[in-house]
Amino acid sequence: MASTVSDRPGYGQLLRTPGAWTFLLPGFAARQPFAMLTIGIVLLVQHTTGSYGSAGAVAAVSGVSMALFAPQSGKLADRFGQRAVLLPGVLVHAVSVGALTALALADAPLWALFLAAVPTGASIPQIGPMVRARWAAVLGAAPGRPASPLMSTAAAFESVTDEFTFVLGPVLTTALCTSVHPAAGLITEAALTLIGGLLFAAQRSTQPDPRSAADAAGPRVSALSVPGVRVLAIAFLGIGAVFGGMQVSLTAFAEEIGHPGVNGMLYGIFAAGNMLAGIACGAIVWKISPRRRLIVGYLALTLTASGLWAVNSVPLLAGLGLLVGLSIAPALISGYTLVDALVPPSARTEAFTWLTGAVALGQAAAVTVAGQLADAHGASTGFLVPLVGTVLALATLLALRSRLDPSPAGRTVARGIGHREPVTVD
Repeated sequence: MASTVSDRPGYGQLLRTPGAWTFLLPGFAARQPFAMLTIGIVLLVQHTTGSYGSAGAVAAVSGVSMALFAPQSGKLADRFGQRAVLLPGVLVHAVSVGALTALALADAPLWALFLAAVPTGASIPQIGPMVRARWAAVLGAAPGRPASPLMSTAAAFESVTDEFTFVLGPVLTTALCTSVHPAAGLITEAALTLIGGLLFAAQRSTQPDPRSAADAAGPRVSALSVPGVRVLAIAFLGIGAVFGGMQVSLTAFAEEIGHPGVNGMLYGIFAAGNMLAGIACGAIVWKISPRRRLIVGYLALTLTASGLWAVNSVPLLAGLGLLVGLSIAPALISGYTLVDALVPPSARTEAFTWLTGAVALGQAAAVTVAGQLADAHGASTGFLVPLVGTVLALATLLALRSRLDPSPAGRTVARGIGHREPVTVD
């Protein structure tokens, strides 16, 4: 019988998990640059080219590259261990960001910036998925047995941590680029990635053992062979469209009204809403399934994002941005929680990176389209991108929601994994 403490999981109990602090602190430092890269590229390239469209396109190439390479990074981490992937990755990233910065400052042609953006995005260290995989390992989450009640709390905690970085990252980058030097944001991003990534890689005791995961889960399969992961990836594409559309459109809006510094404040409010909702989600003892929470959260996100294009004042945009942020966290947390029930340990880091990559891909597409719209028709049209992205993703989510049930009619989680017992999640 579960203990009373386990019946009411909370952040205090989660943070008392043995070994948790050994990866949480360096993990926080290492993931901070993730929130700085896109906005750093946009601000630097826009400064050197004078075009939001060009800036968005370079940032998009970086995002697409990350989306394509992140799952491979996750797969390698599942197979060979996180340290083996992180050490070369952070070195390549620091060099690539340095090259992209130098080319932009030298007024290199756009194609050269595109080339430099490819390794910049491909080498982004996947710290968030790796931390989530460590939580799953230390909490003993696995398909085929009841999930730890702390897994939902861990997912909420990670969402809060992610959003705290998205509160600090854009504000810090904007301040550095506008008050120090247009390249200062990217230079800081590269330095933090290198230092934080090396510190995180040094924490070897808490990284999931790839050999144990393989033995526990049977034959290795791709996380993308799990139908529910494919549905979640589409949902996370829509969330990425919100992030990318907001970043470019808020930047263009701030420039349009003649107060570029307000960009960091507006994006910080948006991210703060996400963070506050994440804190609340982790504190609640949920009685409804993660799948239902995901759908409800996504409905709220779509409704709030639908009004962004019509707002043309700073107070109204700040208020609506806060509501959009409040709606994102429930969807993100529920999606990440479902991964623990749908995916075997041998593919879990890969699954998390597919979702992170989907956010990056949606963000990349949104940055490109929103940048072009802002250049041609003004900042307000860029806000149409979050609306379209969430509507399309919500329609897909509703149509394919049955695939998010880990045990529909007693089926196995994914073909070839070899689970004999049905998995239930409520």
